[in-house]
Order: sequence, then C-alpha cells, then structure tokens
Amino acid sequence: MLKIYDSLTQTKKNFTPRKPGKVGMYVCGMTVYDFCHIGHARTQVAFDVVNRYLRHLGYDVTYVRNITDIDDKIINRSIEQNEDWQTLTARMIEAMREDFSALNILSPDKEPQATQMLPQMLAMIATLIEKNYAYIGNNGDVFYAVDKYSKYGELAKRCLDDLHAGARIEVNEAKTQPMDFVLWKQAKLHEPAWDSPWGRGRPGWHIECSAMANHLLGAGFDIHGGGCDLLFPHHENERAQSEATTGETFVNFWMHAGFVQVDNEKMSKSLGNFFTIRDVLQDHDPEVVRYFLLSSHYRSPINYSLEGLQQAHSSLTRLYGALRHLDLNVADLEDAQEELTKTFYAALDDDFNLPIAIASLFELAKTIQRYRESDPRYAAQLAKILRKLGQLLGILTRDPESFFHGKYQLATDDAAEIEALISKRKQARLEKDWAASDAIRDELQRRGVAIEDSNTGTTWRRL
Repeated sequence: MLKIYDSLTQTKKNFTPRKPGKVGMYVCGMTVYDFCHIGHARTQVAFDVVNRYLRHLGYDVTYVRNITDIDDKIINRSIEQNEDWQTLTARMIEAMREDFSALNILSPDKEPQATQMLPQMLAMIATLIEKNYAYIGNNGDVFYAVDKYSKYGELAKRCLDDLHAGARIEVNEAKTQPMDFVLWKQAKLHEPAWDSPWGRGRPGWHIECSAMANHLLGAGFDIHGGGCDLLFPHHENERAQSEATTGETFVNFWMHAGFVQVDNEKMSKSLGNFFTIRDVLQDHDPEVVRYFLLSSHYRSPINYSLEGLQQAHSSLTRLYGALRHLDLNVADLEDAQEELTKTFYAALDDDFNLPIAIASLFELAKTIQRYRESDPRYAAQLAKILRKLGQLLGILTRDPESFFHGKYQLATDDAAEIEALISKRKQARLEKDWAASDAIRDELQRRGVAIEDSNTGTTWRRL
C-alpha cells in the first residue's frame, strides 16, 4: 500500500484516489521570466518520480503542471530587457522545456498557461464576490477576505491572529485586513490588461492555480505538489479560495519538496546564489544531475555542491558498470524477481523514500558483479531487473557505453580521437613497447579518460 506524507495533516496516509483507478495531480510550475535553476529542477524531478510510479502502479494519471505567463516579475523583466512580454515568456517556455527534457522529466498531460484561462479565473472571482468571500477595494482591485474562511492558516500551521499581528499595512492600503490578498489587479499604464466586470486588469498569482486546477481536475482532486516555499502563502491561498468557491475539499494530499541549498542557505534568485539548469549542464551529464537530485528524500533539503555532483557521477558509474558487457536481451528472471525487488518497491511505497530505493539498486549491482564471470546469464537477468528499476526513476535509460563515452565534461566530442589512441596503445602492447603503451595511457588520463583492460579487450570511460 502506497503511503504519502500529507503536509496538511503532517502524517503519512494510505493513498486512495477519489475515483478508483484514476489520479488527478497538480504541480505548480514555472513563472517564466528567467531560466530555470537547480531548485526548480529538484521539485520537478521529485514529482516526475511520483508521476512515473503512480503510472507504474496502474493508475490512470492526469498530471497538470501550470505555467504562469503574466505577473509582476515578467512585466518588470520585459521592461528591463526592452523585450515584449509575450516574446520573453515564449522564449523562456521553450528554454524550460529544453531543460526539463534534458533531465528526462516527462511532459505533463496538461500544461495550461495562465493567460489562456482568464474566463475561468473571472468566473471564480465572481463566485467569491457573490458568496461574500471577496470584495472590491477602494483602489478598484478585488481582494479575498481571509477572515471569512475559518480554516485559513491550517495548511501552513499559522494562526490568523498572529499573521494579522505580524503584518504591516500601509496608511492608504486599499484592503480591509493586512492578510487579504489580491484576486484581480487594476491595470497600470502600459501594462498588459484584459477586460473584466471590475475594469481592465490582470489576475493575481494565487487565483491562477485555483482556476486552472479546478477547471482541469475538478472541484477536488488527489495530489497537489510544489516546492516547500509555496506552502505559504500560495498554497494556503489556493486552498482558501478554492474551497470557498466550490464547498468541496480542494486536495486530499499536499506534497512539498525540500529546498536546494548552497552553503546551508536556500538557493533562490533573490539571494543571487542560484545555478541555472543549462549552466550546470554545460559541465555535467544531465543524468548525473538527475541522479544527484534523486539522492535525498524529496522532503529533505539537499545541498548543491561540486562534490555532490562528483559523487553522483561515481554512483552512476558503478550502476552502469554493472550493466556493461552483459546481454540485456536475455529472458526475464521470473522466480526470484519479487524477492530481488521488494526492498525497492517497499521504499517507494513509503512516501517515495528514494535513498533506500537507490541503496537497493547498489545491492543488486553488487550481486551482478559477483555472478558476472561464474554465471553470465544469471548476471544478465539481474542486470535487466536493475535497468527496469532504474528506468522507473528516470535513470539507467542509456546504453552503458553511451554513458561511459559521454561528452558532457569535454569541450568537444573527441571520441574518435580516443578510439584512435586506444588502437595505437593496443598495437604498442602487441609489439611489447611498454613505454609507448604507458605514454598513451598517461595522455588519455590527462584528457580525463580512464581505460580498463580485460580478457575481452579494452574499454574506456570519462573520469
């Protein structure tokens, strides 16, 4: 039985979808004003595994990940760069998809953009006004009245009185209470704007996700995910306005991925300590980066470092090494498969405990190496299982030689030159010219290439 930690109740609960056999999952996506950083990648890789495993369990999953393509950050960046806001967002959406594809993140079933769902947002705001959960401020903006929703603060475990006491309100503030949040903003000069019953303007950030989730997944659905920085106020506000609109429980399971940290501080653009995905991929194999992001429990923080990426490379090298030079077209091993995989699946069933699941892969890899010489057929059958389990996590998807010969840590693809040097070394060894053989080995090492001699020949890999 799959158990998932729910941020609202702060407990692991047995996962039972609202509709038998079907799962609705919504994950907050990108605000597309800049390139995605490794913190974004961590969240999206985590929920990619959730998506993959739910499908593996046989569920019919509808996975929705939104795109915020209008907000203050987008408008400000377009002004800074003297670039039309629509051109900016289109460029960033294309870059986002390229980055996620490189990290083997599966595309969502639905990827709505905020500007495409304005009618749904307007309808939700009108309902909230009609039900007295929202009001028009003296500046013309529409606000949600958090005092009207008795459960406000439950998700983030914050008392509304304390929130009010800790908030500051400007002298001419248009809203009634400091914690009330905007649903519709009146247009400012030269800003993008759309017609509404309350004047030309644009939606607030929180109403976007509620409207898109409710429209595409229904009044209530199974899983809502995102980074833990979204728990308050974004997810708190989503829950408040959605349940006030529909009268239904908005989400059954709230899931939040931990921060990526640098020197024990949260990675963020505001702190200036972030690394974009595409910059990292200039120097590191995408599969290594994905493995690094999988190596900690999704709810725990993970510290970004070069050492961490190097360790991820070493770990993947061990796993791919277990697959190397084995016939993976061998017949399946049926009898012992359940015993060999039970630790892996038990770990995923326990709130997607990836460190334990990955540890079980290394145990399987050790067993493969133990049988490689004595029983290569059995070793190949085990390797086939290892690949299957790895692919469920989005790793071990390549031919082993492709991984070992990867070009990501070199400026150019010099595989042909490397093969030529290895051929020269082979000839030198045949001629017993050990000095020349050693010199070629040293040259390859200087170029970041390790060679391994065996009875079947010489293989090589990037260091």
